[in-house]
Amino acid sequence: MSDSASVARPRTVELPWRDKLLQLELDWVGVADSAYPPVVFLHEGLGSVSLWKDFPERLCRAHGLSGLVFSRYGYGRSTARPHDERWPVDFMQQQAWEVVPALLARLGLVKPWLFGHSDGASIALLLAARHGGLLSGVIVAAPHIMVEDLSIASIGEARAAYLAGPLRERLARHHADVESAFWGWNDVWLDPAFRSWDIRAEVARIEVPLLAIQGEDDEYGTLEQVEGIGRLVPNAQVLVLPACGHSPHRDAPDRVMEAAGRFIAAHTHVSE
Repeated sequence: MSDSASVARPRTVELPWRDKLLQLELDWVGVADSAYPPVVFLHEGLGSVSLWKDFPERLCRAHGLSGLVFSRYGYGRSTARPHDERWPVDFMQQQAWEVVPALLARLGLVKPWLFGHSDGASIALLLAARHGGLLSGVIVAAPHIMVEDLSIASIGEARAAYLAGPLRERLARHHADVESAFWGWNDVWLDPAFRSWDIRAEVARIEVPLLAIQGEDDEYGTLEQVEGIGRLVPNAQVLVLPACGHSPHRDAPDRVMEAAGRFIAAHTHVSE
C-alpha cells in the first residue's frame, strides 16, 4: 500500500455531470507528501484503474511524486454506460472540457500534471489547449490528434477479437460492465462520422510543457501523431521509442518513467 493510500483519501467520488450523478473509481499512488504537483493518469479507450497495473505507482515512487488514477465514466468500477447510450463524436472534448476539470476541482488538485495514454492522451491535449492554466504540464503516450486508416483498421480487428471471445474475457477482469467499456469505445471510433475527428487546431494552442511519446511500431497510429504535435507546438518534446507498440508504458516502462520523471523535474520549481 502506498503512503498516499494510507491517508484519508476517497476511493470513489460522486461527480454531477449533465443529467447524471457519476461515481468514479479512484486510486491514489506514490508518496503522500510530495513537493511536486500531483500527476493525474488518464487511461486509454479500453482502460481502467486496474489496467494501468503498477506503472503509475512505479513512476511516482521513482521520482518522489504523488498521483491519482481514475476510471472514466463507463469503465472499470465507475458508473457504467447504459447499453443504449452511444458516445458522441465529441466524447473526448466532453471529458476534457467538462468532466476532468470538475473532477480536479472536486478533489482539490491544484496545477496537476497529466499523463495520458491513447484516448486519455487526446483528452489531456484537449484539456491543455482550452484550460492550460489549470495544469503544470502534460505527458502523452500514443496520442491521437486525427483519425488515420491504420487506427480504423486496428479498431476493426479489436471488434473481431472481442466478438471471438478472448479479448472480452481479458477485459472483463478490469471492467464491472465490459459491454459498457468496449462498445462505448468501439462504436464511436468505427462510426463513419468519427472519420472527420481532428484536434490539430486545438493542439496548436497548447502553451504548457508537453512531452509526446510514441512507439515506432504503434499499431493504432503512424508517427505523424507525435510528429504533428512537434510541428504544432514548437516547444514540445517528442520521444519516439524503437521496438515499442501502442502502449509505451508497458512496452518500454523504464524509458518512459525516466523520460517522464526528468521532464516533470525540469519543468517544476520546487521551493526549498
